[in-house]
Amino acid sequence: MTDLTTSQPVLELSAEFRGETITPQDPDFDRARAVYNGGIDRRPAVIVRPTGAADVMDAVNYARTAQLPLSVRCGGHSIAGTSICEGGVLIDLSSLKGVHVDPDRGTALAQAGVLWGEYDRETQLYGRATPGGRVTTTGLGGFTLGGGYGWLSAKYGLTCDNLVAADIVTADGRLVHVSEDQNPDLLWGLRGAGANFGVVTSYELRVHEIPPLLLAGMLVLPNQDAGGFARAYRDHVEQAPDELGTGMVTVLAPPEEFVPPELVGKPVVALVVAYVGDPAEAVEAVAPLRELAAGGVDLLQPMPYTALQAMIDGFAPKGWLNYHRGMHLSRLSDDVIDDYLEVGKTIHSPMTQGVMFRNGGAISRVPEDATAAGHRAAPYMAHPIAAWNTPDQTDYEMDWVRRFSAAVEPDRTGGVYLNFEPGTTTADVVSGFGEDKYARLVALKDQWDPTNLFRSNHNIAPTGWEPVTIPQQATR
Repeated sequence: MTDLTTSQPVLELSAEFRGETITPQDPDFDRARAVYNGGIDRRPAVIVRPTGAADVMDAVNYARTAQLPLSVRCGGHSIAGTSICEGGVLIDLSSLKGVHVDPDRGTALAQAGVLWGEYDRETQLYGRATPGGRVTTTGLGGFTLGGGYGWLSAKYGLTCDNLVAADIVTADGRLVHVSEDQNPDLLWGLRGAGANFGVVTSYELRVHEIPPLLLAGMLVLPNQDAGGFARAYRDHVEQAPDELGTGMVTVLAPPEEFVPPELVGKPVVALVVAYVGDPAEAVEAVAPLRELAAGGVDLLQPMPYTALQAMIDGFAPKGWLNYHRGMHLSRLSDDVIDDYLEVGKTIHSPMTQGVMFRNGGAISRVPEDATAAGHRAAPYMAHPIAAWNTPDQTDYEMDWVRRFSAAVEPDRTGGVYLNFEPGTTTADVVSGFGEDKYARLVALKDQWDPTNLFRSNHNIAPTGWEPVTIPQQATR
């Protein structure tokens, strides 16, 4: 077997391997290694695109035997860049695209390379959906294994709560089925910390009936004297039914036809609204929000779920430099609202956003110890998204995230949502799960990956393993 650590690596897998391999000598290499966050610049020794689980097994066995770093990529949206390694084997799952919906069983089977837009398109044909990523190019796999907050989550829970079963290639190269009946402890770990235990090759997810059209869209107001509006929004959603999914966003108004010319490029506050239920009931449920936003831009209208899911795609361009956070909040106090809006007035990049997601509902009704995903009781999540396209803006944008984080600090629980976090230290990871849950995850890691082969992630290290530093924000 050829050593991939040499200057001219050549991959040699088993004779049965049927997938594609891409090395630094191939003309497609730079395009193939690129991830969503343009601030991440790593060069694996080889990129493997499998045709199925057997090829994944070959790649895992190869990386383990050759003692090479191993990373796994579906959509490549990891803000920390954990979906690509330096000098090792990248298993690129983008070639695995199958989705099969079984409305009688109430589930859908999805292969590991499916993106949320692709999954939603298939389930929509049956009038079904699973809580999923709010950007269509997000990978189903990493999103699910990290927890998964979506517009449907207040009604139907996190994506990982809807994970019924999975097939996973483990560190010793076996293909293992995981469900409530088979390896239930591992299923518990997959529901929130799953990237640590193997390469999931297929997911069985619960699907829920949704109307053909949802009342959804945005309400937009200038970010000027908006404190009363934001407080009234908070007071309304804290009494709202689970069917009402919302988020409050500070952003620069884009140059679109629906935006009045005098608002373009100016700081605004937008409410993203989606009512998941009877359209007649939706009109009454969103009426108070429309009244609050009177005089602004009202973009609420009936739309298919797939249109809702694609609504903010324009704010997620691939290849821009990115720095994000995901911080759980115990409340949304008046002072934090004021400071949040002030920071929103200092946005420079047209793609930078300050998001406040309203959670609760079905998320908080799942017992905290029922899944690895943690901090369920937090009613809000603060999600600053800095995205910029030239390195000279880096200092300003990263400082903007720090100022946003300081603004919400008084209401923080201390917990974070790791799918949105750039940090990968042990302290960062513990803050994503809590001490007790982290200890249970270490025991699970000891069982399934004692050598920490799967460490290019928000890593849960097995007992006694010496940590390897993963670069967090390499900027070009």
